[in-house]
Amino acid sequence: MPQSTDTFARFAEQARACLPSGLDEATASDIADMVALTARLMAIRSTASRPEELARCADVIAAWLADNNIPCTRMEHEGVPSLVAGNPAHAAPLALLVHFDVVDGADAMFAPRLDLAAGVLHGRGSIDDKYAVALALMLCRRCLRELAARGLGPDALPLVLVITGDEETGGRNGAFRVLPHIRADFCVALDGGSPGSVITKEKGVIDLVLTARGKSAHGARPWLGENAVDALVRDYEALKPLFPGLYPERAGLAAPDAPSLSAVLPQAEAHWHRTLNLGLLHAGTAVNQVPGEAVAHLDVRYTEHDDPHQLVAAMRAAVRGELAVTRMEPLFVTGDTPWLDRLLRHAPGAATGCAHGASDARFLTDLSMAGVVWGAEGETSQHTDHEHLLIPSLVPVYQALLALARDAANG
Repeated sequence: MPQSTDTFARFAEQARACLPSGLDEATASDIADMVALTARLMAIRSTASRPEELARCADVIAAWLADNNIPCTRMEHEGVPSLVAGNPAHAAPLALLVHFDVVDGADAMFAPRLDLAAGVLHGRGSIDDKYAVALALMLCRRCLRELAARGLGPDALPLVLVITGDEETGGRNGAFRVLPHIRADFCVALDGGSPGSVITKEKGVIDLVLTARGKSAHGARPWLGENAVDALVRDYEALKPLFPGLYPERAGLAAPDAPSLSAVLPQAEAHWHRTLNLGLLHAGTAVNQVPGEAVAHLDVRYTEHDDPHQLVAAMRAAVRGELAVTRMEPLFVTGDTPWLDRLLRHAPGAATGCAHGASDARFLTDLSMAGVVWGAEGETSQHTDHEHLLIPSLVPVYQALLALARDAANG
């Protein structure tokens, strides 16, 4: 049953009790409203399999922006809605990149629940990424109000918001299409993470399909065939020496003339190296048949120490089967920018870090737009059946971004 407006108003009232003492009234009110709006968005099942709900979620966000006199442009590509809001010129010193699509889950996950005693908001989208949508909107509203007090309007907004609907399915119809239409000196991709860790590096992604072929035969006479699974396993084992950080015991087995792709691994991150995962495996059609073909879907993550094209070439040289690339995404690296130091100055106790997953921040790379990935605390509960947001963690993120926006507004 849909939750009423009164229910979301109660979220705001209860959220105040979760906040640390000493907050100024404007910030406390903003965060209370942020929690209520997050809960309202969470109740919308905006998954890729429900395009009508994606559209409805975009409608709710657009209506909120209109009610608060924040300029908004709606874009759509291949049925995926996105919104650009904030400075009407789509140009500002700061950009915030957020998304309102979520992965699916049980029905109960779309009924947001607030644990007042623990200060935790439970449910799908709480940390990935509807809190970030609400935070971006509240920040924009706050900046607009402060500008209005100085006699200035939306044209002076130091923010442009990029709000997309397909991050969970690759971002190709959202951030990839929208980001080229904005200009910003620095972009914060707000996502689930930790206020104490500002992400400056994320691994790149290569998806591949490995196909091994044999000779089919009846399962009662396997000597008449060649099992393609055996060939696939041989090829999979042959790939492991190319991933010495993941398979150190196999590193010495690489062919001496294989391309040298390893580099000195950063000591600050024990697992900051390229990785290989066999995620899907298909072979055969019947238990009493020797399969003549076996197919594996591989997920490779690479770092700035790797050349992805050389890596693919080395993988192809190592196997006997066919290896096809189905997706190659760039890695994300912040680059040299004074905005990072400014952000860290406003976020006491935060330090830079790296992440093994990928986000829409990777699209910043090809645009040469500096940025980071940062966000509130969800205790790595994204995509799980216990997804949640620690409400007090909103405070340092909001305060730091507000201070950064004020810096930008004041030149």
